[in-house]
Amino acid sequence: MLKPQTQALFDEYISAHQHPTNRLTHKIAIPLIVLHIVAMLDWVRLVSVPALPGGSLTLAYVAWALASIWFVRADARLGLIVSVAAALCIPLGRMLPREAVIGIALFGWLVQLAGHAVWEKKSPSFLTNLVHALVGPLFFVALLTGDYKVAAQAQTAPQTAR
Repeated sequence: MLKPQTQALFDEYISAHQHPTNRLTHKIAIPLIVLHIVAMLDWVRLVSVPALPGGSLTLAYVAWALASIWFVRADARLGLIVSVAAALCIPLGRMLPREAVIGIALFGWLVQLAGHAVWEKKSPSFLTNLVHALVGPLFFVALLTGDYKVAAQAQTAPQTAR
């Protein structure tokens, strides 16, 4: 069962994602956007740390650590899944040529924005609530694992019993 705060964030998020085609675009775009953001943040080297892969502490590690704290606090199991997936984006991003990462970024954002402009006809929710930039990946994993569906059914069950 999701924490009430996480459930509320998911409910708010889903209210801005009602059209089925928009939801489909997000299933494509969110993983691509996470990959490109992590990969691009990994281009920013902060300090030399020979113990780390690549020998440097990058902005990707810092952003990953901070986001992981938020994810795990929102929901331990889902947060762990998102955190591991995001961590895997660091070595994956290093294997990709920069041009490919830029192409992934452009494609991911075009698909995401098309979902909102063409089908949903609403601005992306992170434009009004920046936290939704983190909610999106967590929500995506909740859909994949069935956690949101279960929580939504449990929440609506008393209403259907009336």
